[in-house]
Amino acid sequence: MKTGPEIVTFGCRLNAFESVVMREKAAGLDRAIIFNTCAVTKEAERQARQAIRRTRRENPHKQIIVTGCAAQINADAFASMPEVDRVIGNEEKMSATAYQSTAPILVGDIMSVRETAGHLIEGFEGRARAFVQVQQGCDHRCTFCIIPFGRGNSRSVPIGEIVSQVRALVENGYSEIVLTGVDITSYGSDLPGHPSLGQMARRLLAQIPELPRLRISSIDCIEIDPDLMRLIENEPRLMPHLHLSLQAGDDMILKRMKRRHSRDDAIALCERIRSCRPDIALGADLIAGFPTETEEMFQRSLDLIDECGLVWLHVFPYSARPGTPAARMPQIDGSVRRERAGRLRQAGEQSAARFLDNRIGTDAIVLIESNGGGRTEHYAPIRTEETVPDGQITTLRVTGRIGNILTGRLAA
Repeated sequence: MKTGPEIVTFGCRLNAFESVVMREKAAGLDRAIIFNTCAVTKEAERQARQAIRRTRRENPHKQIIVTGCAAQINADAFASMPEVDRVIGNEEKMSATAYQSTAPILVGDIMSVRETAGHLIEGFEGRARAFVQVQQGCDHRCTFCIIPFGRGNSRSVPIGEIVSQVRALVENGYSEIVLTGVDITSYGSDLPGHPSLGQMARRLLAQIPELPRLRISSIDCIEIDPDLMRLIENEPRLMPHLHLSLQAGDDMILKRMKRRHSRDDAIALCERIRSCRPDIALGADLIAGFPTETEEMFQRSLDLIDECGLVWLHVFPYSARPGTPAARMPQIDGSVRRERAGRLRQAGEQSAARFLDNRIGTDAIVLIESNGGGRTEHYAPIRTEETVPDGQITTLRVTGRIGNILTGRLAA
């Protein structure tokens, strides 16, 4: 019986989606292990190499294929690893013909790609939440980021294809869809009529009224369009949880990052969102120890957690990527980067704990994912000892907190 390849996924939600597509495209490769790599930091690439070496030792007779952003950017380096049999590019990995080829390196010019297709898939492991790619690539050139060179320029999936994908997943039993991409607030700029992300989400919800819950993954805070803001305010099926690409809280660092927003822009946006949806939970990406960052500059990033009311943080110590402008700037000592990242994480954990404690005694609408565990509408993790089928949306009364996980019981 054919089971298809084993796929090891690193990195973002878009990679998670693509791994599901890859499993279908490479269905005939029963004796292959595919690594879908990430290049967002040097550490992510190091972890992939380490995993490849370990896997080869444990599976001497299996074919090892490497793809993803790290492979796209640094194909020759992965191809030179004795453990690796083949390297496939980010665009090629989404096509069945790539897995039928025997070329040791099949990596094209990602910058020449002008379109991205919607990939119809039957579903994900489990029957609760599924990711749907709506956009690919990025037209911006933040000085710390190598990802545009792994993903190419921004391109959008047509609305009709997104609707077809989501409808198929809903019919397959999924109750929550997460719209994902590299820079999803740039959605639609390459499509006829230039529909915005908010317009696309509004049409998606209108055409699939049976979809209970919609989430939007990480967004650029300078590009939230009026339609998306109206959905945040008025659409109960759009979950009260947004993750913002903030990166820093100091204006000089933001300028050196080549971000397009200021500190005041970030604070004003969070205030505006909260005025539309007072109960919303906001998350953010923050980088610690960017080149030239002083202690005073760092403190402004630390203060941003309280000033923006951030709950869920993704914190990264700055990682220099060869080929990026930031790698040529005066660097901060690695120990200082790690120490500052630790302080950001500690502040984030304290903010999350306060948010979770404030939920105790309230009712939460929970999507049960597995064995009584799930996520509230605010993306807070929660568990119940009561029997609730996986994939069901239910109301739980929040009874307490164990670490960073809420506990609950069925509401009366």
